[in-house]
This record gives sequence, C-alpha cells and structure tokens, in this order.
Amino acid sequence: MAKPLEFIPRQPTAQEKLHSAAEDSTDALLEGLYVLRQLHEHGVLDVLGKTVRGGEGLIASLLHIAGGDSGTSILRNATELGKTLAALDPREVSILGNAVTAGVNEGARHVAAGKGIGLGELLGVLKDRDVQVALGAILALLKGAGRALREASGEVAQTANQSEVDR
Repeated sequence: MAKPLEFIPRQPTAQEKLHSAAEDSTDALLEGLYVLRQLHEHGVLDVLGKTVRGGEGLIASLLHIAGGDSGTSILRNATELGKTLAALDPREVSILGNAVTAGVNEGARHVAAGKGIGLGELLGVLKDRDVQVALGAILALLKGAGRALREASGEVAQTANQSEVDR
C-alpha cells in the first residue's frame, strides 16, 4: 500500500501579502494618497513632523500656515485662552458644566412645550430653591467678573455700596 503524501501549503511572503492587500484596497489607497498629498501641499505634514520631533520650528510653521499677523493674533489668543483654562479648577468647571447642560435641557423642553412666563409667575418662581441657587451663582459670576474688570482698569477703591454687598 502506498504511503500518503504530506502536503504543507507554502506560506505567502510579506511582499505577496502586501501585493494582494494593495489589489484589494486600490480605491482606498488612491483616496489615502490624495489626502496625504493635500496634507503635504498645505504644510500640515510639516507641522505634524515638527510636533513629533519635539516642536523644533513648530511655531514658525504654524505662523506661516495661519498667515502672518492674523496667525500671530490667533496664537496669542490661544495662549491667553490656555492660561485662563489652566487657572480654572476642573471640579468647579465640571459642576458648572453639568449645571449649564441641565439648564439648557430644561430650557429646550420649556421652549418645545411653547410655555411662556408672566410677571406673576416670574415673581413666584423666585421662591423656588433651584432658581435661587442658580441666580446666586449667576450673580456671583457677575460680581467676580466686575471685580476683575475694575482691577484691570486700575480701579481698586471700593464703590459706595461695596461694603454693603461684601457683608
């Protein structure tokens, strides 16, 4: 009786696998190359490369892309915004963010229902503890902003009623 033959199929090489995958993905590869070309032509790849290499020349590239003086203003504003955000306590931002989200949702439901509010209802709603807390937060925000604006303009003396308010 004959012995069975052992057959072990040959594994494709890496190049054969790549060629097969490229044939299966021709449209995607062409589209990807188009996007890559656009990124290169607009300088985005240069900026990404500089970012990966540790930022050497990154600011100059960003200014060039952003277009001169307007780019400088954009970067300065972004820097100031970053400083402002860094000074905020993330827990407080989270609490206020959740409160704003809940308020927007409640307001949207109110508008969708076509509800309005009259003067009597406005005075009555001031008895609602949720409204009192929200108004307190808004007034504290306005007070803090006003104080910062006065300090920025060089006004440091208290206004006539400031000692009453600070009690």
